[in-house]
Amino acid sequence: MSTDGLRLVPLAEEHLDDVRALLEDAEVLHFTRIPEPPPEDFPEQWLVRYEQGRRDGTREAFAALDGDDRFLGLALAPTIDREGDEVELGYIVPRAVRGRGVATEMLRQLTQWAFDEAGALRIVLVIDVENAASERVAERCGYVREGVMRSIHLKQGARVDAAIWSRLPSDPG
Repeated sequence: MSTDGLRLVPLAEEHLDDVRALLEDAEVLHFTRIPEPPPEDFPEQWLVRYEQGRRDGTREAFAALDGDDRFLGLALAPTIDREGDEVELGYIVPRAVRGRGVATEMLRQLTQWAFDEAGALRIVLVIDVENAASERVAERCGYVREGVMRSIHLKQGARVDAAIWSRLPSDPG
């Protein structure tokens, strides 16, 4: 699979079946803040939250599509701090496209969006230290691993050790 033609479009209702399919992946549930088990209407709830965030400038969500409009994953800005000029980013790819450069290209585009459109002066990624593949994506995209936050709350009482990664506009790509 080539990442040529990969583009990010605002998450919308037509992507909800693909989001629902992501929720069936144990790794997606394990390494994200998505509740386990996810509520039946979680994709719809998520879309409403991100649409509200798009309007008020506090969060953004994109579907990653290939040149044939096939869904390749989600590119997220779950937190946009306008006052602090800091944005947290995240990315989720289906099992079928993992290991093919899709997450790396998604993060490259999402990072560019955060600098250019969201005005970020600092971008952060919070990555479970057990998620080596995601850490490789961050490194390939020029992020710097700052350290490990020990036993941070992830969800529903789950605590994990998570690395904090960052990127500044002055960092090499």
